[in-house]
Order: sequence, then C-alpha cells, then structure tokens
Amino acid sequence: MSDPNMNRVLGNRYQLQELIGSGAMGKVYRAKDVLLGGVPVAVKFLALSMQNEKMRLQERFEQEAKTCALLGQKSIHVVRVMDYGVDENKVPFYVMEYLQGKSLSQVIRKQNLSLSRFVSISRQICLGLQCAHDGIPVDGKVYPIIHRDIKPSNILVIQDPSFGELVKVLDFGIAKLLQSNVDQTKFYLGTLAYSSPEQMEGKELDNRSDIYSLGVMMFEMLTGTLPLVAPTHSFGAWYKTHHQQPPRTITNVGCELAIPQEIESLIMRCLAKTAKERPQNIGEILEVLESLEQQLTQQSFRQDNHNDYRSTTTLTLNAAPKLETNVDSQPFLSKEKTTYNISWPQNKPIADIVFPQPIEFNGETLPALWVMLSETEIFKRLSCTRYNQFLFITAPHPMLLWITVIYNRQHGAKWLPYYLDLKTTVSQEIVKLLVKTGDYRLLFFARESPNRCSHVLTASIAPIQRQRLQQWMATAKTFVSYGDPQTSKNLLKGEYQKIKPQILAKLAAIDTDTPVNLCG
Repeated sequence: MSDPNMNRVLGNRYQLQELIGSGAMGKVYRAKDVLLGGVPVAVKFLALSMQNEKMRLQERFEQEAKTCALLGQKSIHVVRVMDYGVDENKVPFYVMEYLQGKSLSQVIRKQNLSLSRFVSISRQICLGLQCAHDGIPVDGKVYPIIHRDIKPSNILVIQDPSFGELVKVLDFGIAKLLQSNVDQTKFYLGTLAYSSPEQMEGKELDNRSDIYSLGVMMFEMLTGTLPLVAPTHSFGAWYKTHHQQPPRTITNVGCELAIPQEIESLIMRCLAKTAKERPQNIGEILEVLESLEQQLTQQSFRQDNHNDYRSTTTLTLNAAPKLETNVDSQPFLSKEKTTYNISWPQNKPIADIVFPQPIEFNGETLPALWVMLSETEIFKRLSCTRYNQFLFITAPHPMLLWITVIYNRQHGAKWLPYYLDLKTTVSQEIVKLLVKTGDYRLLFFARESPNRCSHVLTASIAPIQRQRLQQWMATAKTFVSYGDPQTSKNLLKGEYQKIKPQILAKLAAIDTDTPVNLCG
C-alpha cells in the first residue's frame, strides 16, 4: 500500500519524499524545502492529534518547538529544529536538519565499541545534555530542558568530514510535550528499560532523571546488554525492577574491554535508585570522561610515533578525525622574508589581531595569514611546532574555522583562529588559494614596529585537508543559507574550545626542541 504522504506539500513549502523512520513518537520523512531550492530537511509528525484542546496544546507545541530550535543553535550535539506547524488534520509536525547517519542502537548492534570510541560518543552526548539542562532563555525566562527519553535510538552518529564522528541527540523536550495533554496518573510515556524510578512514578523530573537513563545507555554501550532485566516487558515488571533490582556490574556481565575503575564507578553512580545519590549534574560526568579521553589521546600518540618523528616525513595521528601530519624542519625565520618588503595595512588597527590577505611573491599570488603580536610574544616562539586544522559547518550558514597554532614546550601555545564566511567571494578566493598552493605564509608583525614584517613562517596543509576544503567550498556554493552566520560561528566556537585540549595533548606529546610543522 502506497504512503499517502508521498509528494505531499506541507505549508506550501516542505515536499515529503521518503519515509525514513517511525516509532512510538511518530513518523519521520525526508523532504525538500521548495522555498530554498530543494534543500533536504527531515519532517517529523508527532503521534498526537490536536482535535480536542487544540488551542492550548498548539500554544504548548509552539513554545516547545521554539525552545528546541534555540537549543539546536546553542549546541552542535543537538539536532536543530528549523520550523514547526500543524497540518490540515491537526497533527503537529516539526522540521529538522536532515542528517545521514546511524542511530546509536544500530552502531551498538553492529560492533563492540572500543574504549576510546565509547568515551568520545559519551562525551558528545553529555555536551548536548548539559546544554539542555543549563536552560534556554525564552521571553526573558530560562527554561531548563529535560529530555525524558534518553536511549540509543534517540542518538544519531554521523560521519562529518570536519569533526570526524559527530554525535547528535534527537527529540529534546518532545516527551514532555506529548505528556502535557494527558492524565499522568493513567499514562506513562517513555522507554521502560531506560526510565528512572521517579519517571516510572510519574513525578516531575529534573536533570538527574536523564542522568539515570544515560547510565543505562553507557552500560549498554560497553557491554551490549542492559544493567537491569525485567522478567516481563510490562510496566509493572519494569517498575519493580527499577525500584528494587540492583544493577549488574560491568565486571559481572563479562565485558571484553579492560574498563577503567573510574568509568565503572561513574556508571554505577548514575544508576543509583535515588536521585540524590547520582551525579548531580552532567558536568561531573564530563570531568571524568574528558580526563580519560585526554589520557587515551596521549597514549595513542606516543604509541604511534615511538619518538622517531625526526626521521619520518609523514605521520598519522591516531585520533578521530584522522589527521595527516607533515614534519618540516625548516626554521621559523624564512629566507623569503627579505623579498616581501611588506608593511602592515593602513586600514588595520595596531593591535593583536589575525586576518588572511594574499600576497604577491615572484609573480605568484600566495595565501597568507597576517598576525600582529608584541615583540616579546613573537620572540618566545622563534623555534616552534606549527599546527593547523580546519573545521566546517554547513547549517544554518556555511562557515569555515581556520585554526593555526604555534607551540613550544617552554611557552605553550599561541592560538591563531580565523572564521571564513564561505558565502562571500573574498573567503572563497582565500580557500581556492589554500587548495591550489597547499601551504600558506604566516606574516608576523610586532606592535612596536608595524611598518615591517619581522618574521615569516610557512605552514603546510595536509592533502586530505586540501581535498576537504575543495569539497566544502563546493557544498557552500550550492547550499542555501537559512540562518544567521553568527549562529554557525558560535557553534564552531564551541567546538573549537572542545578540541583545544586534544590538540594540546598531541603537541605536548612530541619533543618540540626542533621546529616541526603539523597540519591536521
């Protein structure tokens, strides 16, 4: 039987094309936004009719959709809601970004997770949850958002060329929306195996209920099985199990991985029967996960390199995303400097800033990053390791973050980030040059003497990154922006702060007495 929704157009805008998922909460369709030139989106119909108290519930749905949309703008680990509405049958729907990936439940069924992958996925889920629990300002009031249905099928794992394995949480706030129109004493909404004891009782929930569900899911991610097993799949059986049955330990179920004690202890705390005995916020969980992730990154890097990078022309850092690393022993001070005869642009302030601007050298146009610092700051890093990496986000507006780091062990890292709006001609031309040349010049100017370039550094770009830059630029040209560029910039800023410790761990793990050029 054919689906009557095929090719149906909602609100004169969203044309439904394919059913891509269904469940207790409703159905999800892939659709195209005809007003934006056919941009792919996902449309979810909620399993709820508004025939009865349609006015009150429609207002509630509108508020919930707005809140979820704001949450998606605040965190890259939450699927973004872009629009909402009610169809002619009074069935509410909302429109999300369309993402191709696998649910965490599919990932778990397919293969056992490594410890490093478990930590990475768990950390990203926690970042999405933390953003929600911290709350979203709406009409002058902050609304904390409790998910109420954390489980593997509500976690989406996608392969992103910029971020590697990227994890997003689905359906924030929808459980509360659906439950708001029913008598809670007669109706339970959630997933039995993952619900906290207080959720089974129908109580008002706080962030610690999500933490309990997260504990169940983390246990399953490591072991492939649940920490609690009810004799039958009924509400009564699960109610008794969550309230009375002690959870199995990871050791008892025979996990193949060597699980650090701090992880097992963390999960057992999350599974405490009473909320006050659990971690009181997601930050406590993140502290454990981020510490372990940093340890794993350092161990992996050292094992891969064996301290022999000086004699190696190409290394691969064992991290997601995979980073190609070129080693270059040329000195910080380039011989080309004397031929540039470059002075600081008159339209730029005398201040610590970074900006890209091409230069002409031997009849060739070259990409360059202009940097102004104090003489002391420049001098500190005359001998340094150089690192670069690019991060790209498509929606709501195509934006590229160009990260450059100069580092030595004595003085640490100097971060030189710059954001490129790939909808502008200027930024597109810069990216074209980076792809064409495969490197760029860092031109250093001292605030004390801005009329001359004091030092020049050449930074290579890894071939895989050049390919990605080319792909991203092509994507940006065809993508129709549907949001504020600042929103994309803010999302990239958040990811930039999160990957900084990982980059520092890689830089600190190598001997930086000799100048080295690392490109991510």
